Amino acid sequence: MSLHDDAVLVLKRYEDQEELRGTYLDHLAAHPGGVWKACHAGHITASALVVDPSRGQVLLTLHKKLRMWLQMGGHCEPADTSLEAAALREATEESGIPGLTLLPGGPVRLDRHPIPPPCHCHFDVQYAALAPSGAVETISDESLDVRWFAYDEVAEVADDSVVRLLEATRARL
Repeated sequence: MSLHDDAVLVLKRYEDQEELRGTYLDHLAAHPGGVWKACHAGHITASALVVDPSRGQVLLTLHKKLRMWLQMGGHCEPADTSLEAAALREATEESGIPGLTLLPGGPVRLDRHPIPPPCHCHFDVQYAALAPSGAVETISDESLDVRWFAYDEVAEVADDSVVRLLEATRARL
């Protein structure tokens, strides 16, 4: 199964955000390459909010280009066999934490946001990843910093999309 086909199946199974989900599916129907960065009409990205429920904390990255505290995530790569695999790869690479596991049940949220040209937008499929006990983070080349934040601190440092992702993740937990 291609990554495009996987994305369509994942989105068809996702039961929330009906209008936005339809926008994602319309995009993929119109753009067979819509999962790749090269699709300038916009492309699917995969991300994961790394959480440690036992400590009531999330791990955020200070994105090098955007200079914003965000969840881990980014572009799909040819080796990715599914959106879940892409989200888990991105979370592992950007956090430096081996042994992350995705929260069962598929994506937690969708978030479509504009990006600078030549592309127009990211169609982000957002998951949540559980950190193993005693996880130690590492700063990646894509980050200026990575840091654990208590759930109630996230709204002070991150934008509304991260806050909504945390709320949806906590509801699923």
